[in-house]
Amino acid sequence: MKAEQTITEITALFDQHGSDDYYGEPVSQLEHMLQAAMLAERAGADEETIIAAFLHDIGHLLPSDLAEDHMDDYGRVDHEKLGADWLRERGFSEKVAQLIEHHVNAKRYLTYKHPAYFSKLSEASLKTLEFQGGPMSAEEAQEFETNPYFRGILQVRGWDELAKETDLEMPPVGQYLQLCRTYLENR
Repeated sequence: MKAEQTITEITALFDQHGSDDYYGEPVSQLEHMLQAAMLAERAGADEETIIAAFLHDIGHLLPSDLAEDHMDDYGRVDHEKLGADWLRERGFSEKVAQLIEHHVNAKRYLTYKHPAYFSKLSEASLKTLEFQGGPMSAEEAQEFETNPYFRGILQVRGWDELAKETDLEMPPVGQYLQLCRTYLENR
């Protein structure tokens, strides 16, 4: 699939659902994703990690009218896998896909490994954690730690948790769409 077509599809998703509330948080879907990308960029992350932070919740924006596809009023069930697969089909790397596909597992891991992390989660994040299987078991955590992108996944999770600030000046969406376009053109 050509880069421009993919960017057109992503733009359409943002146009349709980007201004929707970010499930129980004081920001929109687009504001949340822009903030995550901005945090990744400020941390000096590489291009693929910035893109993953930007698109980590794209699965929430993919269309579905089926009730069983949703976590009550908290977004799409398996949004992380849906988004990762959707991006893989459009030419994004396995690294980008893995960082997105496992950002929910990172929440489950962190709530198992660091109980204090659990107390820092927002009400909405606690609610979605119930739908997502709760904290990992010891065996799940041990296996998760072997993922070659483990550290990057935890970084994306951290930015995801922080990307809920109101009245924050953010770069335009076009800046990150252009990053994605250039990335896809060079693959």
